[in-house]
Amino acid sequence: MSTPEFGHPTNTMLIGALLRYPARAVQRRLIQGLNHAGFDDLRFPHMAVLQYPGPDGVRPTVLAERAGMSKQAMNQLLMSLERLGYITRENAPGGGRARIVRLTQRGHAVGERMVELLVEVEDEWREVLGEQRFAALKEILLDVWESPLVRL
Repeated sequence: MSTPEFGHPTNTMLIGALLRYPARAVQRRLIQGLNHAGFDDLRFPHMAVLQYPGPDGVRPTVLAERAGMSKQAMNQLLMSLERLGYITRENAPGGGRARIVRLTQRGHAVGERMVELLVEVEDEWREVLGEQRFAALKEILLDVWESPLVRL
């Protein structure tokens, strides 16, 4: 199988690239939209914490697993977001040394804006692809989501 020239998709492209490019485009759009909305201190790496289903009430180790990163790297992101006022970390119920992440008011505001931006992205994709093709794409992606293909 020949490798397609960079930037020129062909029907021989593998699924990884076909999924990665649109996902990164959506993440870039989120960061640009959030920065424009006044959350100008957020950067691409912060999305590892803020991505769906969100960090509120979750332990840092779970967030690290979701993001596919080390606990140390996740703790660096959490420290950054805490310093910026988006999250707090508190003791988990039941005592012990376990901690959980909580969104602040600013963190909840980011989550709300992210949903608005994602609805805008879906509207744009629907416009470009057409209602029927967009619905089919979303249905296929939901099937993949619910399948064992995406489980850790």
